[in-house]
Amino acid sequence: MNLYSEHYVSKICERFVNKIWCLDNSIGESLIENKLVLPNGCFNLALVSGNAIEVHTSKNKYVMNEGFYFCSQMTNKVLVNIQPKTKVTIIQLHAWTLSFFPNYDLNNFIDSIIKIDETELPFKTKIDSSLNSDISFLLNIINTYFEELNSAHLTKNTIEKICEIIKQHHEEITVSEIGKSLNASQRMLQIKFKSATGLTIKKHIQILKFRKSVDQMVNSDLEKLKLTDVALYNQYFDQSHFIKQFKDVTKTTPKMFNSSSYFLSKKR
Repeated sequence: MNLYSEHYVSKICERFVNKIWCLDNSIGESLIENKLVLPNGCFNLALVSGNAIEVHTSKNKYVMNEGFYFCSQMTNKVLVNIQPKTKVTIIQLHAWTLSFFPNYDLNNFIDSIIKIDETELPFKTKIDSSLNSDISFLLNIINTYFEELNSAHLTKNTIEKICEIIKQHHEEITVSEIGKSLNASQRMLQIKFKSATGLTIKKHIQILKFRKSVDQMVNSDLEKLKLTDVALYNQYFDQSHFIKQFKDVTKTTPKMFNSSSYFLSKKR
């Protein structure tokens, strides 16, 4: 059994869903504790099966027993403890996905988790929440729903366009430049983005740049990238600026960073 695994949705579905990942302690006899998760610019819809998972964000401690949970954008590392006979299945939604559901105002919703009722989920098919549920059935439900959503929204909305521009510029663009690209006021873009994600555009860019730097450190084919190389490649001002950003999120330095303590994305 792999404690951490990743599963990928269809190409069309990828417009809204980054991936599905699982933390599986379903046949475990002991507590999995003090594992860490880094922010990545995504929302998470989590399904807890079995006993419970304990999550510590920068704001609060959450004991998540069986059920469905909506997890906001995170701005700092998150600590996770997984009880025996517990499995957590997480649908990772892109930053713009919730903006296609305009009834949700996420303006001040960051570093937080809320429990939701299954009836609040938009999927037509009931999700199997048992401990031995088959991931292929969930993938089919997710693919079907978001492929239909794609057909209903062929045109990108403002939030998706902002995120697309940020990606095209490799996280090296200002809000002013985004405004000029979209022929829109900075203030209007900031208000819309924060309402849809809980983050300012600048903070979102910082998180993406930071996560890209960490993934580069961990997944590099080189035995050990110099911090200066990572900092310059990702266009931080200098190594000190990179270290400060790193400490803000992880509470440790890059040299003291222990990747084995974290659930990190696999290199695709």
